[in-house]
Amino acid sequence: MPNPSPQPERQPEPNEKLVKIFDTEQENEAIVVQGLLESAGIESDLKSIDAVQDAFPGVGGTVILVREEDASEAEKIIEAYRKLPPLDDETA
Repeated sequence: MPNPSPQPERQPEPNEKLVKIFDTEQENEAIVVQGLLESAGIESDLKSIDAVQDAFPGVGGTVILVREEDASEAEKIIEAYRKLPPLDDETA
């Protein structure tokens, strides 16, 4: 019996539209959300937004971009994440 061929990996298209799905000032939170998306099979791109601190102190953060066709599913995952109660040091 022949082995099933693996699913071909989706190659990035230089002109495909990406949409911002999540933003936060906390990079750790963005990494957690990116992990949730990846575990659901949604590829994402994490971008750091750094402003010149002399001109814009405290401005910056991290955004997550996903393919336009994945945005709806990603929004559902993020909404479920936001409804979770926050973890504190004792429950983590």
